Amino acid sequence: MLLLPFSLVYGLIVYIRNWMFDMNILRSATFNLPLICIGNLAVGGTGKSPMVEFLIAKLKNQYRIAILSRGYKRKTSGYAMATERSTALEIGDEPMQFYNKFPDVTVAVGEERIFAIPQLLHDKPDTRVIILDDAFQHRSVKAGFNILLTDYNNLFTRDWFLPTGDLRDQQKSARRANIIVVTKCPPDLSLAEKHHLIREIKPKPEQQLFFTAITYGKPYQVITRIPWVEVKSAEILLVTGIANPGPLKKHLEEKFNGYDELAYSDHHIFTIDDLKYILKKFEQIQSPDKILLTTEKDAVRLQKFSQQIRELPFYVIPIQPVFLFYEENQFTRLITTFIQEFPDQA
Repeated sequence: MLLLPFSLVYGLIVYIRNWMFDMNILRSATFNLPLICIGNLAVGGTGKSPMVEFLIAKLKNQYRIAILSRGYKRKTSGYAMATERSTALEIGDEPMQFYNKFPDVTVAVGEERIFAIPQLLHDKPDTRVIILDDAFQHRSVKAGFNILLTDYNNLFTRDWFLPTGDLRDQQKSARRANIIVVTKCPPDLSLAEKHHLIREIKPKPEQQLFFTAITYGKPYQVITRIPWVEVKSAEILLVTGIANPGPLKKHLEEKFNGYDELAYSDHHIFTIDDLKYILKKFEQIQSPDKILLTTEKDAVRLQKFSQQIRELPFYVIPIQPVFLFYEENQFTRLITTFIQEFPDQA
């Protein structure tokens, strides 16, 4: 209740800003190529990075694509393009993760997307599709196709403005989306609950609503990328610096006997003292079958300690979305149709 006045002020500012864009007092720039925006209305993890990677994997063999991100919490500013010499400190952990996984795809960062897009196209003039990472609320650029994500455990329909809640935009901004995806659903989500969520979200007739769950891949060593030979009885020290480690923790609880956790703040920049403390806690585990485990986002911020962790059982667990109700092809078809029907793509 003490924070409610701040939420009301924040909500009023958001309302006025959106109204000014809706009335064309503030104008959105458009570009003559397909822009696909992936974003959310709330702060915190809704699964944007796995969705970006899903799209990259689906599109990269058909089109020259680029990813443009803000580069949140990087130590630099302005426009930059990822190269083999880039670090997470320079371009941000998520863009670094994209570049590591898809080195043949253009990855760039820039806070002001309206200026970064022309620079990207100057550097990579053969680009045919740009994916805007976490840009739904940045209305200075108008994307041709908007994908809005909302967490099953924290739907935007049940949320409120910061700082009382997690919303950084109005609930009604969801009307601007072409597709709404409810992420991190239970894998066994029933048809009855699906229809209940559809009634709650109330998509417009022209909007498509999809549901995804999380699936975890085979862990691999942080530096060498050698797969882990899984041992069910292994004791795990989980190291996380992400907004919502809940689904991963639930996965570990279901699959292994137990785990210990060292939780850091979202986008935490690991220091050498952090690493020493992590290794100290790991040494205290008595089991001969023990591993350190982290997320892909955290791994790019730990790679600077390659000499110290190369020989350790320090593993990364990959993540990807899985579409429920056999609707992946329908989702992909909507994206490719938008690109193919864009005027200059013929």
